[in-house]
Amino acid sequence: MSPGLATPPAVSSRFEPAVFLEQTAAVAESDVRKLIHDPVELFTRMIQPLLWLLVFGQVFSRTRAIPTGGLPYLDFMAPGILAQSVLFGAIFYGISLIWERDLGVVHKFLVSPAPRTALVLGRAVSSIIRALCQAAVVYLVALGLGVRLRLEWKAIIGVIALVGLGAATFSTFSLIAACIVKSRERFMGIGQVLTMPLFFASNAIYPLSMMPAWLRVLSSVNPLTYQVDALRYLMIQGARIEFGLAFDFSVGFLAFALLTAIAARLYPAIIR
Repeated sequence: MSPGLATPPAVSSRFEPAVFLEQTAAVAESDVRKLIHDPVELFTRMIQPLLWLLVFGQVFSRTRAIPTGGLPYLDFMAPGILAQSVLFGAIFYGISLIWERDLGVVHKFLVSPAPRTALVLGRAVSSIIRALCQAAVVYLVALGLGVRLRLEWKAIIGVIALVGLGAATFSTFSLIAACIVKSRERFMGIGQVLTMPLFFASNAIYPLSMMPAWLRVLSSVNPLTYQVDALRYLMIQGARIEFGLAFDFSVGFLAFALLTAIAARLYPAIIR
């Protein structure tokens, strides 16, 4: 062998947790840097939940047409609007993958020694940071509107965990859609088609008891339903929980694990 050439280091097939976490953090950091340099998208995503709280919530609070279990309607819907903002922000996250593919960034990640799962989880972590920024704004507006929020530290930690889990779940779902459609135009259409059924087939703005039977069936397999159920209990004073915190969190973790496995399998398809 020529003395001027060095043999490239062999990539170990053994799983090393510290290396895996470092690779995941590197992917997340690259996404967060983009957010810091260009926060306009984040600010525009915050407008929609504000309009729902300030307009829709105020109007429907006066009608008293929706049974809310003794809660003021604005209190009832505030957790649903937080879940909605997380959903809408995360579900369009996959379009960044398509942009990066066109710029050649995805190719660089795919030829790195990082496992596909680390690439998917890294993007999920960055989506969590975005969602927590949105949650802070929703909390501030809800406080300003007089919503009776639970401000105990245990409840707030639970809300942070739910927001993070929801963002990770729906952003991973978004990556799967991006790997399948591979086109920005098609992805935008798919995003619109996905968000509306997920939102309206949940308990975000009305209770499950008001739904027709077929819609209740759809809501039972909708992860957003269980996220809203737990958020409402943890966020609002006097709110009841229908399914139990353990069950709500279990559904969220199961959905995230399943979607992560699918996304890691499909990830290379984005460049084909």
